[in-house]
Amino acid sequence: MNTARKPMPAAARAAAPLRRFGEGAVATPANAITVARVLLAIPTLVLIAREGASWLAAVLWLVLACTDGVDGWVARRDGTTRSGAFLDPLADKILVIGGFLALGVRGDISWIPIALVVGREAGIQVYRSLAGRRGISLPARQLGKWKTTLQFAAVGAFLFPPLEDVAWLQQTVLWVAVALTLLSALDMLRRGWQETRT
Repeated sequence: MNTARKPMPAAARAAAPLRRFGEGAVATPANAITVARVLLAIPTLVLIAREGASWLAAVLWLVLACTDGVDGWVARRDGTTRSGAFLDPLADKILVIGGFLALGVRGDISWIPIALVVGREAGIQVYRSLAGRRGISLPARQLGKWKTTLQFAAVGAFLFPPLEDVAWLQQTVLWVAVALTLLSALDMLRRGWQETRT
């Protein structure tokens, strides 16, 4: 009986994803983009805190928001890693919380929505860490990705010069982002509760 493995057809080989990095890799292009985002965030947040709405701040913030999708795409192309799964959401939290705090220092945003966003991000991070120690994995879902996108949009609304005098629109985007932030936290808690029961 011939048990030799048949070679994979060329079409199947072409369709199979090429994994360039193992799960334990750290020095990857996706992680390099993530680190570059954090480094670019430092002067951007200083600029926001000093000047508020400006075209330069708006463009830099747009670059930071868009590169979130870029490093995710590169990670999926080359192979996702444990380091990337940790660094990418951490970078998003640094950017979003930093943006809210910079606007809060200026008085552009009240501290109530800032406290809700920061409290949610910190609380859920602790909750996921504790759940992970019990062997419960709570990866981000689509709702969490929408939440991050709206948080970036909320900060951007206060940086885009044409919206500087359109307070109702800025506040609408801000509070929709806050609502989705809290909703995604409830979803995470619900999933964790369900996992503990199974």
